[in-house]
Amino acid sequence: MVWLTFFFIAGISLALGYSILIRWLLRLWYALPGWDAPAAWQPRTSVSVIVPARNEEVSIQACLHSLLHQDYPRALLEIIVVDDHSTDRTAAVVQSLAGPGLRLLHLADHIDAAIPVQSYKKKALETGIAHAHGQLIATTDADCQAGPGWLRQLVSHYEATGARAIAAPVLFRPVRNPLERFQALDFAGMMLVTGAGIRSRALYLANGANLAYEKATFEAAGGFSGNEQFASGDDVFLIQKIAGRYPGQVSFVKNREAVVFSTPQPSLRAFFRQRLRWGAKNESYDDWRVTAVLGVVFLYCWAILAALLILPFQPIYGLGIFLGLFATKALADYQLLSTAAHFFGQPRLLRGFLYSEAMHVLYFALVGALSLVVKRYEWKGRVVR
Repeated sequence: MVWLTFFFIAGISLALGYSILIRWLLRLWYALPGWDAPAAWQPRTSVSVIVPARNEEVSIQACLHSLLHQDYPRALLEIIVVDDHSTDRTAAVVQSLAGPGLRLLHLADHIDAAIPVQSYKKKALETGIAHAHGQLIATTDADCQAGPGWLRQLVSHYEATGARAIAAPVLFRPVRNPLERFQALDFAGMMLVTGAGIRSRALYLANGANLAYEKATFEAAGGFSGNEQFASGDDVFLIQKIAGRYPGQVSFVKNREAVVFSTPQPSLRAFFRQRLRWGAKNESYDDWRVTAVLGVVFLYCWAILAALLILPFQPIYGLGIFLGLFATKALADYQLLSTAAHFFGQPRLLRGFLYSEAMHVLYFALVGALSLVVKRYEWKGRVVR
């Protein structure tokens, strides 16, 4: 049949393109130099850490404890928590810890309630940055924790390179079940892709839970203007804008001490909601290269699933195509994920790899398709579009 021949050729082309993409990313990752703060380094840069928070009473204390115990001079550090209309005790927990170097701002005091807001997180970040005194802005999330050397690695890298923006790794913990293991392994791989992409100067990604940039650069690039309509994207949209304005001045800190740890989603429902929220902005990236990479992965995952639909009509042919496409993707992914897991000291994440691989195919195909049509969802008790 003609359509089977076409499908076979398309599947082989996607498998080949995907394999080449993974090999390219691995070469870039190996070429990306590691970073370690010099032993005698003495910081001179003032830093403002901005933490937007909404209904995070359970995790905000541990987050702030990790920030208050950074191996960084207190005279050069301020922490600003921006409470985004929390309905729990988030603000009270922050106030109990407030003191020199730690401030709490209430977003409700800094926005006009009569003007609709689509992305409250961006507004929270903008508010914190506007009140920041630091030369360098570092952002993280209220459910994250950083090791004591986090800022030391980021700022030493900044002072040595003069980078306008710096991305660094975000990983998941704890890992107690297969769903959490999948999320942790997926994110470790994404951090490798992020570092490799920045190394290429062609594929700019970032995670707002571990991102730093000059306050002056944020203002010169126009901040979040132009993408306020997206509830997420405070990280990728911004780093792409900075990379476009300042070519070659965006970097990635390849160091395990620079990692920020976040928590995986506890259920499939929460996981899909999170990824759907992230995916809703994918079609709006200004950089066509990011869209192209996402498109290749999306089409490849659907090609694997589509091969299963052939089974009732052409069992041997369909099974052969399915196994060939899945095995090719799994082999390429194992090379990438194994590299990432070992670099970040998490080789145990590779246990149950085939389960994680199957999950990746399903979630990427389904969330990718739904994100094209679903533009309304709930996040932390708030409906966003």
